[in-house]
Amino acid sequence: MTIRRSSNDRLALGALLVLAVGTFTVGTDGFVLNGLLPTIAADLRVSEAVAGQLTTVFAVTYAISSPLIAAFTGRLDRRWVLGAGMVLFTIGMAGQALGESFAVVAVARVLAALGAAAFQSNAYVLAGALASDERRGRALATVSNGMSVSMVLGVPIGVLAGNWFGWRAVMWGIGAVALVVMLLVPLLPGVRMPTVSLRDRLAVVARPPIARVLGVSVLGTAAGFAAFVYLPVLVAPVAAGATISWLLVGFGIGQIVGNAFAGRATDSLGPSRVRSISLIGTVVTFALLDVAVLSLPSSLVLALASGVFGGMLMVPQQHRLFSLAPDAPTVAMGLNGSAIYGGGALGAALGGVVLSSAGVWWVGPVAAFVALLGFALSVPSRAKVPEPA
Repeated sequence: MTIRRSSNDRLALGALLVLAVGTFTVGTDGFVLNGLLPTIAADLRVSEAVAGQLTTVFAVTYAISSPLIAAFTGRLDRRWVLGAGMVLFTIGMAGQALGESFAVVAVARVLAALGAAAFQSNAYVLAGALASDERRGRALATVSNGMSVSMVLGVPIGVLAGNWFGWRAVMWGIGAVALVVMLLVPLLPGVRMPTVSLRDRLAVVARPPIARVLGVSVLGTAAGFAAFVYLPVLVAPVAAGATISWLLVGFGIGQIVGNAFAGRATDSLGPSRVRSISLIGTVVTFALLDVAVLSLPSSLVLALASGVFGGMLMVPQQHRLFSLAPDAPTVAMGLNGSAIYGGGALGAALGGVVLSSAGVWWVGPVAAFVALLGFALSVPSRAKVPEPA
């Protein structure tokens, strides 16, 4: 793959840290809202169910816009796209902080999602482009860790700040960090991806190897969300109230550990082996869920294990897509972002159906089965499929 860069090929740690802070900021906004829903609903004078649709608006906007933004901005220097994304995201955060009605806040969520979609997938593209083949997994893991850290630190801090100062102050705080990232983006190395026609970019998803990778992202994410979204219900006999936050922190710590391991392991073992470890580990973890939730210590171990194996999945996925679509990595990464958000929505819906129709004891087995489907899809077929040059 030929990439025009404004810097040499040395991996710039400072650039990766800027990108990681950006993904941390986007991740905090994406996760913190659920913990603030009661306050937001009361302030906007809507029910919590209606306020919860703010999360849906963000997810749907992100899923639809991510590959389209990648396709229409393929010729631009990645810094322009990253900077524009952070501008939109910052405006969206300010709009949420100032919005006095549900409609205004929802529109602001759309702007924030557009900005997040423009920034996040391109952050991975820039990290992958700046890294050598031998260090690409670690570079992707560094940026991805921003998202994991947001679950461990950003969300609890955001919820506490919301309780102390109000949810609007949290939106202002996230916007302030986004503004700092926006000002640092011009200092990043410039990267231009190879010029490809819009039609060819959008046709990326039709390539069988890429479609398989995206399918694995959907199923792997869906398995995690099918159980994770309903964690308070699953652990209700042994954990409630503030105790659940410790399980969430445990899950976030597991994500950081799994993501860090995946970075080095992908470089040394290859993406396929790391992906297999992630999916099989997820299958085993959720298969044992009904036993694990019988006590608080085993529930904590479950949360950690789920985080570790779940956190291992996306680095090898991104690495594989970068290799399969060297002519259009921005579109491939954008599609993967859509797959993640689509898988999350699918998993949450599936878990809700299972919970209401079959009962709490079937959530774990169903989540394990979905992860097993993801593993089956990830196993390469015996027939060799030609990959793009």
